[in-house]
Amino acid sequence: MSHVDPRFGDHLRSLRTARGLSLRALGQLAHRGKSHLHDLETGNKPPTPDTARHLDRVLGADGTLARLVDQPVDHDAEADELMARVRASDVSTETLARIEAGVDDLASAYATSQSADLLQRVRRHLAYVRRLLDGRCTLAERRRLIVAGGWLSLLRATVHIDLLHRSAAGSHLSTAAALADHVGHSEIRAWCLETQAWDLLTRGDYRTAVDLSQQAQRVAPRGSSAQIQATAQEARVWARVGDVRETRHALDRLERLTANLPVPDRAEHHYRYDPTKASAYTATTLAWAGDPAAEQVARAVLRELDPRGDGGDRPRRSASARLDLALALVAAGRPDEAATVAVEAITSGRVVSSNWWRAGEALRRVEQTGTAEASALREAYEVRQPSR
Repeated sequence: MSHVDPRFGDHLRSLRTARGLSLRALGQLAHRGKSHLHDLETGNKPPTPDTARHLDRVLGADGTLARLVDQPVDHDAEADELMARVRASDVSTETLARIEAGVDDLASAYATSQSADLLQRVRRHLAYVRRLLDGRCTLAERRRLIVAGGWLSLLRATVHIDLLHRSAAGSHLSTAAALADHVGHSEIRAWCLETQAWDLLTRGDYRTAVDLSQQAQRVAPRGSSAQIQATAQEARVWARVGDVRETRHALDRLERLTANLPVPDRAEHHYRYDPTKASAYTATTLAWAGDPAAEQVARAVLRELDPRGDGGDRPRRSASARLDLALALVAAGRPDEAATVAVEAITSGRVVSSNWWRAGEALRRVEQTGTAEASALREAYEVRQPSR
């Protein structure tokens, strides 16, 4: 096999012009078309060894053109050069480990941090990953950086959803999905679908939310946190549309998936399913479905999350549990107590913007009963209502 030196075209042009020949004149001497010679000089077409030797004879070039074509390819050298480039890296193992640990820290901080503060931290980490991807790194290192970028983009999209930044959330969710597809990371892809399902549930698009939850379960690795969370999400959507049979079916599957599941090392990690969440999801689902069992489950969840009444270690989840309990209490005919519990959730400051509709739902249910405590709930709701 031969290889054409990229200098061939320039050398052919130099030989031709040195002899005062136009392309047409050389074509007549060499019995070659003018356009063909032009392509050879510009590199648009590679010469064959026979053509190079023929032009050598016509131009009296003493074999210089042929030598630029008859260059054997050193496959070993090419392979070595490729591997050298693959191994070349500006990213150390320690740097990658710090980035991955940072991703876990941010995902763990989600449950307790204020959304605006967490967003700034995620943005800084993403910017650092982007800078490293612009530098030299091995294929394995590049994949780890892309995976980290996928998780960070997913988390950023989630925080934007909480802040009601719909356009920004959509952009970063699309980026996370594209990065996941690029490296074949099915768990990130499944979480993207589950996150989108949750966003659509909060906006009332229940049919699409069900479809996305089911897609996430199919995409997610079997037994993964993403599969479990998507199953819980499906149950909640069925509860919103009032389909008791499908709600119970999804909850049964959730129970089977979480049976004997160990608590992860970092239970607060947003993308690691904590089996203690199962009761909270059940409470939410039953409360939305209007099931009488919701009150007992919601009370048990609240005792577990907030035994001292100060919000506990997971104040956001405690606030959501209080809203679940408020709905359950209205259904049980105790709207005065429901109003008190809902006020506690709202004044905790831990109901994120994307969850505010749940506070509004509790308010509407309480007001419909005509209880006197509804006025205090209305006041707390209007004072704390987030700006859009």
